[in-house]
Amino acid sequence: MKKSVLKEYAELIVRLGANVQKNQDVIVQASVSDAYFAEYVVKEAYKAGARSVKVEWSCEGVTKLDYKYQSVEALTDIPEWRLAKLQHQVDTLPAMIYIDSSDPDGMNDVDQEKLTQVRRHNGPIFMKYREQMDNKYQWTIVGIPGEKWAMKVFPDCSKKEAMNKLWDAILKVTRVDGNALKNWEKHNANLVDKYTKLNNLRIKTLHYTSKNGTDFTVGLHENTVFEGGAAKTLSGVVYNPNMPTEECFTSPDKTTASGIVMATKPLSVMGKVVRDFGFRFAEGKITEVISDREEEKAVLEKLISLDEGARMLGEVALVPYDSPINQTGLLFYSTLYDENACCHLAIGRAFNECIRDYDKLSEEEIKAVGLNVSMIHVDFMIGSEDLSIMAETYDGKTVQIFKDGTWAI
Repeated sequence: MKKSVLKEYAELIVRLGANVQKNQDVIVQASVSDAYFAEYVVKEAYKAGARSVKVEWSCEGVTKLDYKYQSVEALTDIPEWRLAKLQHQVDTLPAMIYIDSSDPDGMNDVDQEKLTQVRRHNGPIFMKYREQMDNKYQWTIVGIPGEKWAMKVFPDCSKKEAMNKLWDAILKVTRVDGNALKNWEKHNANLVDKYTKLNNLRIKTLHYTSKNGTDFTVGLHENTVFEGGAAKTLSGVVYNPNMPTEECFTSPDKTTASGIVMATKPLSVMGKVVRDFGFRFAEGKITEVISDREEEKAVLEKLISLDEGARMLGEVALVPYDSPINQTGLLFYSTLYDENACCHLAIGRAFNECIRDYDKLSEEEIKAVGLNVSMIHVDFMIGSEDLSIMAETYDGKTVQIFKDGTWAI
């Protein structure tokens, strides 16, 4: 890949993704295999005026060894220095840049019961710090090819060819073509136009139907709104948390989901890829995991048992089936990309920023809206070429939102 293209991508990530501010600290999380690209990102962050840039390295192989050889007690023994580090982030609010190149099957041979026990113990502890930072700092997650990921997407290619093809696909869907910053300004404006139309409808319920068996209804609280594209911190700094993004999303009333919804793409979750599954909902909660694949069904059942909110929805997202990502014809085996290929839902944590004028509300007023709370947030794709979504509005109208998998408004 040409250096000029990598530099443009790094600049996009820093300037528009994280929107690093002058004299702000920056933390970059990346795999050791991604050092060559992390260096571009670090340089761009300093050029943007960062006070300091720290890289937190990871290695999937080492993580697997930890889970293989350490006991649950050791894996859940969180040292004070680590908690102090998290508190320092709460106090200083650095911009966070997450670079993902992970292998979709990377944790396949890890003991799932051990993984579940560790997440169930550590998740709530880390969540306390994350909640203190909510909507106060900029963050962005982006992808670059890893060899195993590239070979998963392009199994019939050599490693070099697969890496090049995945680079081409990532750069295409993130609009990196020599005019990346301008492309994203236009893209964000289009998303604002779309979610403004949705908000003007004042939607009360959404009813999804598809020939694959989806027949599902979910309600929206009157005080929630759709968002999309760029986000804004409470101090007014605009940033783009997901790159790419094609969705208009909101958080539903957690008590209302009912019916059956079938996934239309595989999902990489808890280190495994699960396929051909669905969920049955009643009174807002998942009452059944639908799957004929027993091992993969067990993974999903462990996922929704992590905490009380893991069985309920935290997000509904509208993405046309003819989105640029779906038009690539690729299955990325990465939620960041596949969720932006078509409509999706997410079980777990909801978004406070989807509450109208949330920045003017007290914590008690935000909690009163009753959005879902969980340590997890896992998106799964439900869009199909025949998906229909009908909306009932708060003023009693019926409006078709999606027809044949794409926008009808």
